[in-house]
Amino acid sequence: MALSDRKLKILEAIITDYIETAEPIGSRTIAKKYDLGISPATIRNEMSDLEEMGLIEQPHTSAGRIPSDKGYRLYVDNMMQSSSGLSGSQAEYLAKAINYNVTKIEYLMQQTAKAISMLTNYTAVVSEPVDNQVKVKHIQLVPVDERSIVAVIVTSDNTVKNSVIKIKTMPDTNTLAQISKSINSLISNVSLEEINREFAAAVFDVFPEYQETITKVLKVVISDLRHNRDVHLYTSGVRNMLGFPEFNDLDKIKNIFQTFEEKEMLVSLLGNEDNPADKVQILIGNENSIEELKDCSVIRANYKFGNNSIGRIGIVGPTRMNYSQTVSVLNEIVKTLDNFMSNGLLEEDDGGYDG
Repeated sequence: MALSDRKLKILEAIITDYIETAEPIGSRTIAKKYDLGISPATIRNEMSDLEEMGLIEQPHTSAGRIPSDKGYRLYVDNMMQSSSGLSGSQAEYLAKAINYNVTKIEYLMQQTAKAISMLTNYTAVVSEPVDNQVKVKHIQLVPVDERSIVAVIVTSDNTVKNSVIKIKTMPDTNTLAQISKSINSLISNVSLEEINREFAAAVFDVFPEYQETITKVLKVVISDLRHNRDVHLYTSGVRNMLGFPEFNDLDKIKNIFQTFEEKEMLVSLLGNEDNPADKVQILIGNENSIEELKDCSVIRANYKFGNNSIGRIGIVGPTRMNYSQTVSVLNEIVKTLDNFMSNGLLEEDDGGYDG
C-alpha cells in the first residue's frame, strides 16, 4: 500500500499531537486541530490504512490511535523538521552551565549531563573521555630488592605509572637493563591489541630463563593500558522518567531505574567508538538492545578530540520524545565539548565519578 501525501500528513499530525499530549488521538480531533481540508470520515479511513501498515496502533482501552515504533522511524527518517537551534534562554543556560572556567574533567562531565537533562527534561548519560590511541612509549625496569623490581611505564600521553613486580629470580643489573632494552625495542608505540603471545615469544627467545619476569612485566603493561580505557559514566535526570504517564506502571519504572544503576547496560546503551563519529544515532523502542528500555528511545552521539572519538553522550526518553529539539540540544552539547577538548582547557583527574 502506497503512502500518499495525505496519509503522511495524517501520520505527522498523530505523532505531533501524541508527543505534546501523550493522549491517543481520533479522527475528529485531527480534523478540528489540524487544517488538512478533509472530513473526519476520510481521516478515519486513512487511519485504518496507516494501522494496517503498522505505522499507528490502538491502545487497549482507547478509541484513538498512537504512533508505533515503525511510525516514529518513518517520521525521524523522512518527516522530522530540523530544529532552529536553542532558544536564547537555552543558549544562555548552556553557556553558564558549561563555561571556560571549568578545568576538571569530572566536573565538566557532571555539568554536561545536568545541562542535557535540564534542557530536554529527559535522562542523560555521558562517558568521560577515553583515549583509545594511548600506546606504550617507554619501559624501565629498576631493581628494588632480591625479589622485587619496579616497572616504570611511560605512555604516549606522557602518563607515568610505577608498578612493583614480585619475581622469583632476580636478573643481575646488566641483564635487567638488557631485558628493558629488548622490551622497549618491541613495545614502543604498541597498542593494547598488539601485545599478544607472538609479541611475548619474541622477548622470550632472547631471554628464555626470565620468562616469568617478562610475563609479569607485560601483564602490568596490559593492565595499565586497559585502565586508560576504563569508562567512567555520569548520569542526570533519571527521575525525569517519573513525569511521563507511559511509565506510571510501577514494575516498568522500577526496571528502568535498575537499568540506570547497571554500568554494563549503560555502556551498551551508549554504543562504542565504532559509531559514526559525525552522526547522531536514534534508536526507537524495540531497536534498543536493552529489554528494559523497549518503551524508550535513545539519541546518542560521540564527541571528539581532533578526528578521534573519545567519549559518548546518550539521551533517553519515551518513544514520543521531541526528536527534533533533542537532536538540536545534543548537537550543541557535542560542539561545546569538541571545543573544550580541542583547546586543551581541561586538567587530568585521578579518576572519574561513576554515575
